[in-house]
Amino acid sequence: MPGENLTRDEARERAALLSVDGYEVSLDLRSAVGDETGEGPRTFRSVTTIRFRCNEPGASSFADLIAPSVTSVSLNGKDLDPGQVFDGSRILLDDLAGENELVVDAQCAYSRTGEGLHRFVDPEDGEIYLYTQYEPADSRRVFANFEQPDLKAPFRFEVRAPEGWTVWSNGVGEQTDGVWRFAETKPISTYITCVVAGPYHYTTDSYSRTFADGTTLEIPLGALCRKGLAPYFDSDDVFLVTKQGLDFFHDHVDYPYPFGKYDQAFVPEYNLGAMENPGLVTFREEFIFRGKVTKASYESRANVILHEMAHMWFGDLVTMEWWDDLWLKESFSDFMGAFALVGATRFEDGWITFANRRKAWAYRADQLPSTHPITADIRDLQDAKLNFDGITYAKGASVLKQLVAYVGQDAFLEGARRYFKRNAYGNTRLGDLLSVLEETSGRDMGSWARSWLQTAGVNSLTPQVLLDADGRVDELAVVQEAAESHPELRPHRVAVGLYRRSPEGALARYARAEVDVDGARTVVGELAGAEAPELVLVNDDDLTYCKIRFDETSLAALREHLGSMTDPLARALCWSALWNMTRDALLPAREFVEIVLRFAGRESDIGVLQMLHAWADSALVHYVAPAWRETGGRLLAEGALRELRAAEPGSEPQLAWARFFATVASAPEELRLLRGLLEGTEKVEGLEVDQELRWTFLEPLAAHGVADEAVLAAELARDDTASGKRHQVRCLAARPSEAVKAQAWAQLVESDALSNALVEATIAGFAQPSQRELLAPYAPKYFAAIERVWEERSIQIGMDVVRGLFPALQDSPGTLEATDAWLAAHEGAAPALRRLVLEARDDLARALRAQAVANG
Repeated sequence: MPGENLTRDEARERAALLSVDGYEVSLDLRSAVGDETGEGPRTFRSVTTIRFRCNEPGASSFADLIAPSVTSVSLNGKDLDPGQVFDGSRILLDDLAGENELVVDAQCAYSRTGEGLHRFVDPEDGEIYLYTQYEPADSRRVFANFEQPDLKAPFRFEVRAPEGWTVWSNGVGEQTDGVWRFAETKPISTYITCVVAGPYHYTTDSYSRTFADGTTLEIPLGALCRKGLAPYFDSDDVFLVTKQGLDFFHDHVDYPYPFGKYDQAFVPEYNLGAMENPGLVTFREEFIFRGKVTKASYESRANVILHEMAHMWFGDLVTMEWWDDLWLKESFSDFMGAFALVGATRFEDGWITFANRRKAWAYRADQLPSTHPITADIRDLQDAKLNFDGITYAKGASVLKQLVAYVGQDAFLEGARRYFKRNAYGNTRLGDLLSVLEETSGRDMGSWARSWLQTAGVNSLTPQVLLDADGRVDELAVVQEAAESHPELRPHRVAVGLYRRSPEGALARYARAEVDVDGARTVVGELAGAEAPELVLVNDDDLTYCKIRFDETSLAALREHLGSMTDPLARALCWSALWNMTRDALLPAREFVEIVLRFAGRESDIGVLQMLHAWADSALVHYVAPAWRETGGRLLAEGALRELRAAEPGSEPQLAWARFFATVASAPEELRLLRGLLEGTEKVEGLEVDQELRWTFLEPLAAHGVADEAVLAAELARDDTASGKRHQVRCLAARPSEAVKAQAWAQLVESDALSNALVEATIAGFAQPSQRELLAPYAPKYFAAIERVWEERSIQIGMDVVRGLFPALQDSPGTLEATDAWLAAHEGAAPALRRLVLEARDDLARALRAQAVANG
């Protein structure tokens, strides 16, 4: 990794010197099939022609390429010695002319880590599937280029592929004499070019739109997946959401979709959720559901489809100049994806999911020592890789939701329209967007941006209520606080809701006011004289980004009546606030678990219910007092089983409770029930134990020593697929054996034989909360190994190992001291590596603080 980094300064110097007229890229992928036992990396031929200009003739620069070998390099007709100009990641270019042509013939390597051109062999039928994934800078693993977002250019791809394969790229393709040739793209950045190749299952549809001026836009639609997943592929629903999204964006952005066709590829062993390559969006294939899932899974998929579609404008048409302004595409797409989800699809409650799930990601990220402003300081590509985080996505989207409340939806959308028309196919910075928003809103965007985009940290908003002699509100104020490390108090447009129980017992809102909170204390005059509330909900309707706090009266009401709140969004906000209080050691984790046990069974929103399950499990594993873990686990398992049996047969809550029961089951009778459900000797009315649920039940059985290697081998024989293999690998690593843990550790740390997907599965199985003592010897081994792993492995695998193997389950002051000792001894380690360790340290320190409150 060290020689592959690119700094912001280098990128700026190169952009000032060069402009690119076009690329022609020829890939020969016929080597993808054949002998699986060959020595060394499997490679393919990549020939790239780049035509570019230099505004200082005679100057020097470089092109980017990561490849095992280069056959030839030609600059302006002159052959260069690859051994002299290529160092493994860069090609030196001296004595440039005003107009230049660079031709590079290289042997590039297929990837097994999801970076570059990934090669996957399907264990089910032996078929081979290829796809590319580049963000932020891995197209240089496939073809020579200038790998930075502001050197845009048109691309022409041609691909030679094995017989019987189909190949897709950003443009429309045609096959002639065994060669696939693709239409030239519009000017786009290198990281959003794409190639997908293999015997994929492919379905088609089309979209048509007639505009007010009488013109009609026709967009061919396609959706593809591995043949083994074809029986489960509900492409009709994918196309439905796609068409609804295209209608929504055409209604709101006033710029017709500019990239021709619209294919969506669901690919194996994908590191991300999805990627916005224009004309060929790629998704992780787990969005194709092999078993029964809840509405929340379909909503999540629809949201991702619409997020990537938003990128066609926010990121692809108009692209940030450098990764500092990554928010210009990711924050906008996260917001617009949710906006379109609610406005155009059947998922009308999408803002509840946004408030409960997406914001939880943001709140965690914004309290880490690595938190950063939404407009970040990205020094190099390693910084960029780690900044695809909860700040850039979810906090940025939350702030944009606040911006819409601040300037108004019409002004916001009109600003976006002008932004696209002025900057189409170009690159922008923060100021380019703010200037159009100032035009359309009449507001001073500079001070707003300084507070919201250029400072880090999350504010807390707490209500203060004073009652008069008649028991009515004399004064209601909102108190704003900030962390010492990030003291900015921001302007917030918020709604404040007052809630009381009705005669029927429902906790419902009876008064609401919107107010601009500014400074440390803001009085909400409009609510003076209202009846005394049982609950005051600051940030009702979730207009701003903040941590909601409660006064003692409100907290008491939630402890007793949270399940009777009638509004699902308000209820979700209260759950989120209670979880933040638990993480901040303001509410004992045991109490949070008890509130979940009391009220989660009455939760009507399935996505919120599943989030509560995840939070309750996290509270049990990390935040409760260690002495209460066994009791808490028993209570959660008993509660989950009770709700499982009480749920409507065949319902989504029944499925959610079944999965949660498997997560927390540990007692012999609980494990016997899981085994009985697998073997058919036990039944829960209406619960269909499909293949995915079977694997869910098998993991705790394996972790507690009930399902051995033979049982897992038999299950793989039953489900001999790529998905089944991942599940089996996870379950194998979960077994409670010293030999098992040693083997898993060696596979992860001492070898690079596992693919990215199997690394992920092995890590997930390795760290079992019930095996803290068994895992204790690996804490010192972790600190001894991580710097070497970071240096030797790809950045994706390095991130997975450093995050996934941190000894968080060894939650003692000793582990915190060991972490501090490593940080002190490795001040010169890669900043990105130190950031990952600092984040893990912060999570551990937070857990210890919460445990101390629980013990108190």
